Amino acid sequence: MAAPLNVGMIGFGNIGAGVLRALESNSKLVDERVPHPIRVVRIADIDTTTKRNAPYDPAILSADTDGLLADPAVHVALELTGTIGPAREFIERALQAGKHVVTANKALIAQHGTDLLRLAVKNKVCFLFEAAVGGGIPLIRTLHQGLAANDIQAVRGIINGTANYILSRMTDEGVDFAAVLADAQRLGYAEPDPTFDVEGHDTAHKLAILATLCFNQDIRFDDIHREGIVRVSAVDIAYAKQVGYTIKLLGIAKKNDDGSVEARVHPTLLPADSRLASVNGVFNAVRIDGNLTGSVILSGRGAGPEPTSSAILSDLMTLASGKAEGGLRREMRLSIPTDPKRIRPMAELRTRYYVRLGLRDVAGALAQVLTVLGSKGVSIESMNQPGGEDKGHAHVLIVTHEAQEACVQESLREVQKLEINRAEPFLLRIEDMG
Repeated sequence: MAAPLNVGMIGFGNIGAGVLRALESNSKLVDERVPHPIRVVRIADIDTTTKRNAPYDPAILSADTDGLLADPAVHVALELTGTIGPAREFIERALQAGKHVVTANKALIAQHGTDLLRLAVKNKVCFLFEAAVGGGIPLIRTLHQGLAANDIQAVRGIINGTANYILSRMTDEGVDFAAVLADAQRLGYAEPDPTFDVEGHDTAHKLAILATLCFNQDIRFDDIHREGIVRVSAVDIAYAKQVGYTIKLLGIAKKNDDGSVEARVHPTLLPADSRLASVNGVFNAVRIDGNLTGSVILSGRGAGPEPTSSAILSDLMTLASGKAEGGLRREMRLSIPTDPKRIRPMAELRTRYYVRLGLRDVAGALAQVLTVLGSKGVSIESMNQPGGEDKGHAHVLIVTHEAQEACVQESLREVQKLEINRAEPFLLRIEDMG
């Protein structure tokens, strides 16, 4: 038998246990498809007493991360701690020691991934993270290899299952955000503190990774404009349906003609007949537009131990195959230029908008609003006033023609100052995809 690829796992939670279960259940298949068998030979975790739901030898589990990183018999460090500061230290030390690294740590990569890629290249080892975006959907390697000949022009994704589940339920049942969130928490689809998911942080982490790979710029979490779904109401969902749209939390990154990149996360109106609009529940989907392929859509389960383990094992199998072939040059060459990145300010975005206003139901109210919008160069495509009142005000729902973000935001600030205004204006952007 060929010498094994020895893996040292750092962090032994649900994902780590899932990796061991997957290795056992698919061991025959994995061993047949790679020339070097994959073996987890050491595990480091601060909890050495809790029995995990996975097949493992307790003798290989310890709290000795230093020993694992220093062990020359460990070829790959598999980082699964879910931290940022400690994980970065572990990964840097592993790379500097000449070990390959595999991780699923999206938050770390979104903030420090390009630095770690450069360190891996410097030390002639691989830093792989297929599991960081989309769970079991093979996004990273598709971008890095399958679409490598393409000039990527845009990437758009539903890449948070919790937010997609909530919006899908709101759309299907016509209920408000708070009720669906409470149910999602009860079912385990949402965390007790759901901020990370519903405010767009998780989506922004993943979009930073995708945008960096698509456009070869050092795009990080703090570069992403971010809005969540907490203010989306049943009124917005119903009107979107009426005008042929579906609301989804999207991560959107596009390359402009001048080479700058726009990168944003927000709830978005999508044409109801578009492929992304049909992706519901906890499923994820990403559309990648290349100049040779046109639109490519990948969809599947975006989270959970089994899909994530599939992605992690694909990285380990890549290393096991490359080890036999005498080189992993294609994996090692992935590096991001140090040139200054060019992020287009959100204020310069041009698109169509949906706006919900809460106004006193008095004569002349709509005329005042139209005057303000017109003064800022924002023209109206359609307007609707559903019957009834909500907390003492009438809803006015507006869809604009294409306008500039800065002009729309300024007009809404002016509307908010009007005496007839009774609620904070709410804005959604429209993404008309060909």
